[in-house]
Amino acid sequence: MVGGPLGLSFASYIRSSRSLYKWAKPLANWYANISGYRKMGFVYDDLLLEERPDVQKALSRLTPRESYDRIYRIRRGSQASIVHHDLPKEQWTKPEDDVRYLTPYVSEVHKEDLERSKWDTMQVKRK
Repeated sequence: MVGGPLGLSFASYIRSSRSLYKWAKPLANWYANISGYRKMGFVYDDLLLEERPDVQKALSRLTPRESYDRIYRIRRGSQASIVHHDLPKEQWTKPEDDVRYLTPYVSEVHKEDLERSKWDTMQVKRK
């Protein structure tokens, strides 16, 4: 996969440059606000496709509380979508609450898969 399991990302490069970070952070916040997922009560990692095998493995590693919270947010957001209304403003996801809870697990699964593929293709040479 190009750029890792979650796609191409310049986040680490932008965070390493103080001036670029100051310029990009307001733009990123603006984009996250207009994308609308916070108005439905979601956090960013709720939007990852569950059909991918690496995401399925990562979901199985969540704590029961994280799993319950994820399912609750998805059901609440789906209901809001069905009735074509955003949630009340006090139920929107705040930017400080929009943390990546699933991404570390997905990255961990991706690294394990890479390691497994290296071991599977290893050839033993006799001396």
